[in-house]
Amino acid sequence: MSGTACGRAGASPDLPWMLRLSLTIRDTFIDACLRRDGTVNRRLFSFVDLKRPPSAKPANGVTTSDTTVDPSRNLWFRLFLPTESATACENLPVVVHFHGSGFVFFTADSKPFDDFCRRLSRELPAAVVSVNYRLAPEHRCPSQYDDGFDVLKFIDENPPPNSDLSRCFIAGDSAGGNIAHHVAARAGEFKFRNLKIQGLIPIQPYFGGEERTESEIQLAGAPVVSMGRTDWCWKAFLPEGSDRDHPAANVFGPKSGDISGVKFPKCLVFIGGFDPLKDWQKRYCEGMKENGKILKMIEYPNAIHSFYGIPELPESSLFVKEFSNFIYFQ
Repeated sequence: MSGTACGRAGASPDLPWMLRLSLTIRDTFIDACLRRDGTVNRRLFSFVDLKRPPSAKPANGVTTSDTTVDPSRNLWFRLFLPTESATACENLPVVVHFHGSGFVFFTADSKPFDDFCRRLSRELPAAVVSVNYRLAPEHRCPSQYDDGFDVLKFIDENPPPNSDLSRCFIAGDSAGGNIAHHVAARAGEFKFRNLKIQGLIPIQPYFGGEERTESEIQLAGAPVVSMGRTDWCWKAFLPEGSDRDHPAANVFGPKSGDISGVKFPKCLVFIGGFDPLKDWQKRYCEGMKENGKILKMIEYPNAIHSFYGIPELPESSLFVKEFSNFIYFQ
């Protein structure tokens, strides 16, 4: 990739025109739902947030079911199980997944994330637990981390069917990658009865800080992520009065604590070359390694933010293969 601080023409790779159009429409609609007073127009967003019900009948080789953890905070998860003959009778590794969208949008039954987790379950293959955590700004940090950790404790006591809890992996895309990191940090200091966390998989994780990095400047105008939208989401998510150097956002920033003594599993981080957040993601990788954590970073130079959820992009298939290799052959 080559680009300059003012060169928007180089902010995105060549994409199919229909995909580029759909991403532009999506971004415009999301921006219209973000109010100046820091609230979200949920009613407007509901027109594009298509939902998928759970189905005991296989769809694309996967069954789904929903389990309530705490009805008082609408905490539940969707379980995805592959039904192919080679895996239907096996106990599979468990992937606990946190969806993205800036901590603000979508749920575990939203079509994009139902499709994504269904694909992971079928192609990895794995039992995928997709967590429906509370959203900002109605529920600020650390609500999402609390929800994620409580789901881990729940499945530790209530193992999902066809699952091998001794092979559990915590994953998340974008904002979900941020949640995955912080949940894994909590889990490293907790003694589970059955659950053994073998890996952490942040997928283009959503980290940030007060500084504007080179990639944020050079990739202004890239699809999916804009600095205006990102700043809005951080303000909606972080505790009142916090700035973007809060440890939830800037894990290795000036206000962060020492994690060298925190037990983390092996980590696999995915980065895209056309993601404005890639410099923060690389700093995260460097910080984890400097603190003694075992980490592998994979960067796809032509990948945009959220490439993993777009099957027609070639990097998406490479991503699934690397994901599968990590949980089966590390």
